[in-house]
Amino acid sequence: MPQPCPEALACLETRRSASAKLFRDPVPDEAALHRILTAALRVPDHGKLEPWRLVLLQRADLAQLADLAEARARELGGDAEKIAKGRGQYDLGRLAVAVISSPKPSEKIPLAEQVLSAGALCMNILHAAHAAGWGAQWLSGWPSHDPLFCARAFGCSGAETVAGIIHIATPAAAEAPDRPRPALERVLTRGLAMPADAQS
Repeated sequence: MPQPCPEALACLETRRSASAKLFRDPVPDEAALHRILTAALRVPDHGKLEPWRLVLLQRADLAQLADLAEARARELGGDAEKIAKGRGQYDLGRLAVAVISSPKPSEKIPLAEQVLSAGALCMNILHAAHAAGWGAQWLSGWPSHDPLFCARAFGCSGAETVAGIIHIATPAAAEAPDRPRPALERVLTRGLAMPADAQS
């Protein structure tokens, strides 16, 4: 028989992304962050390849990333808007964790599965931070998709990419109303899509 965990299910039912623009101090201390990240590492990982790595970003690191993003925007001939968008999340950040998708050579585990595992790790960090009472938001932004920026900032090489940057801190005292969530009936189908005559 199933052994339900109603508290965990209730937590999942209330998870939402807090706005990182409105985050306040404090941020998780070393012990709190260790627990969040250790829990988050319990992620599907076919073949135990660990096809990801984490980079902890504190305020001084985020300030450096803002400067790197601006420098890269200028190299690309970006206008003031591109520079502002590149700096944005880093200038405002207090603490973040960059999840780097780091696929490993494997004849058995497809690249897509390894990349999805990194995405699942991002989601697990959000869940764990929420369960621990913190605000968390998964952000990316154009610098996260620029290979040269990622190489300079996070040492990305080969097939490595930034899966996401998860900001964690104290949420605003009054969050905006939760956004509408999709109705299950609208996105759920039952059975296969193949024609009836092909099922025999």
